[in-house]
Amino acid sequence: MKILVINTGSSSLKYQLIDMTDESVLAKGLCERIGSDAAVLKHAVQNNGSFEFNAEMPDHKVAVAKMMEVLMGPETGVIQSMDEITAVAHRVVHGGEKFKTSALITDEVMDAIRECVILAPLHNPPNIIGIEACMNMMPGIPMVAVFDTAFHSRMPRKAYMYGLPYEFYEKYGIRKYGFHGTSHKYVTERAAKLLKRPLKELKLISCHLGNGASLCAVKDGKSVDTSMGFTPLDGLIMGTRSGTLDPAILTYLMEFENLDFREINDVLNKKSGLLGISGVSNDLRDIVIAAAEGNERADLAIELFVYRIKSYIGSYMAIMGGVDAVIFTAGIGENNWDVRRMVMEGIEGAGVDPDKNRIRSVECDVSTDTARVRTLVIPTNEELELARETMITIQNGNQNTDEAKTDAV
Repeated sequence: MKILVINTGSSSLKYQLIDMTDESVLAKGLCERIGSDAAVLKHAVQNNGSFEFNAEMPDHKVAVAKMMEVLMGPETGVIQSMDEITAVAHRVVHGGEKFKTSALITDEVMDAIRECVILAPLHNPPNIIGIEACMNMMPGIPMVAVFDTAFHSRMPRKAYMYGLPYEFYEKYGIRKYGFHGTSHKYVTERAAKLLKRPLKELKLISCHLGNGASLCAVKDGKSVDTSMGFTPLDGLIMGTRSGTLDPAILTYLMEFENLDFREINDVLNKKSGLLGISGVSNDLRDIVIAAAEGNERADLAIELFVYRIKSYIGSYMAIMGGVDAVIFTAGIGENNWDVRRMVMEGIEGAGVDPDKNRIRSVECDVSTDTARVRTLVIPTNEELELARETMITIQNGNQNTDEAKTDAV
């Protein structure tokens, strides 16, 4: 079984072709700058090197055609025909309350995804474009939507409701949804194998730390709380996002800085976070260098980032009644051992071995031998999780409508 994994952005299309017999990546690539004169396709083949092509890609439909061309090409190809593709997995950012699990894409499912555009206006539209382009290019091949929000869909109401008038939830679906679900699901499943314990017996905290960052409390294999909320803006301080703040700050700034809705949205999403605090960069690597050179604001940005993570870990430990392991993943989590060390300092029962911890992007338990709370580094693999979800959905025939399709939580 070969699964083609698609992740579509507004001007990009990432793909991987995965052979599910051994979960090996046969080929992967990226179509970027779609719609511009500088469009390029980057393609890598297992054991056959990398390729880069300048290609006219005025839209995603053409990008999908170019992708298939290289996947079946004489020098770049790994399949003889599209018939070798069992199914296509599509990452869809927002499934709202309509999707508890991945879903085989039908007209009904497409309508439901379109209804969620209002909840993710920057992400769902390009996801839809990618689905439509693939359906046009590959008619008859099953398509599966895998939702970032699905993993969090069974959070208890006390975790996802806001203290707003209840009619806003009823009218607009305003609640915590959470994101990075495929990443949190993948790394917690890997954690259970690393710890050699059943997932359903574990209390885990997953720290997905990149330019976008979120934490997730996972008890018995289920997300019981997560830091991102109605949008990915909530929660931790991130590269350019403010994270959680007093909502009255918005009206205050709008009045005294004379900002309209779009301008305050721009401040919160693009000018805040590590960039806004440090004044240096949204990239923690640059901030670490600046802090080492004596930049106090850069040092403050690191302190705030770590402090917020520790605050969430503490609250999640209280919610779950303890924790067996804390998992670090994504760009910062996998590569910055100082952040891992600082986050875990002071957590009762935890202990990080400084020698074990000096690793990058390697799956490892970096705890001291006597630590009761384990510290795990697990590189995420969202594409593989998308492929696994798709394989399960295809094999099940998507018959369980309580678990998939459009049943509300």
